[in-house]
Amino acid sequence: MSWLADARSRVREDLDSAMAHDPAGANRADLALNSPGLHAIWSYRLAHKLWQRPRLRPAARLLSTATRAATGVEIHPGAEIGRRFFIDHGSGVVIGATAVVGDDVMLYHGTTLGGRSLQRDAKRHPTVGNRVTIGTGAKVLGNIEIGDDAQVGANAVVVKAVPAGTIATGIPATIRWPEHPAEDPYEALFREPAIFI
Repeated sequence: MSWLADARSRVREDLDSAMAHDPAGANRADLALNSPGLHAIWSYRLAHKLWQRPRLRPAARLLSTATRAATGVEIHPGAEIGRRFFIDHGSGVVIGATAVVGDDVMLYHGTTLGGRSLQRDAKRHPTVGNRVTIGTGAKVLGNIEIGDDAQVGANAVVVKAVPAGTIATGIPATIRWPEHPAEDPYEALFREPAIFI
């Protein structure tokens, strides 16, 4: 598959993910034109390509800085982000240089995937698994892992690993296991309002 065909495929995937996660999006054209989260993701994907070539890293940083000014989303071009990623609303999202984000992840505005160390040339930011949802204002800090299918509630402060399939809420975040293996995350929201994202 050519680079251009791959880029088109990823744009379609991102639009499909946005349509699935944003009930306010009227259609794909509406989201493509008006979603700052999508604009930030697409700009990040280009900046990340540039980042792969050391001589182009200054250009990658300039692109990410311009994107932050335009969208309110700061994604370091060195971060590694998977497919079908979606940021709802966008504003205030920060993703650090050594963050790793899996596939089918959704972040809400004000989310930080940040570091807890000033050490250079070290993994300082979180690794987020697949199909994770991180709520509005949540702070996930340090070289920790958020397991597949986990949820992080709004305004939670997470500084320890979150096992796969669990829910992290509060400051500092505490972990809750689903009541049963097939628990619907939407239904869980009504039992524990802190999960609201």
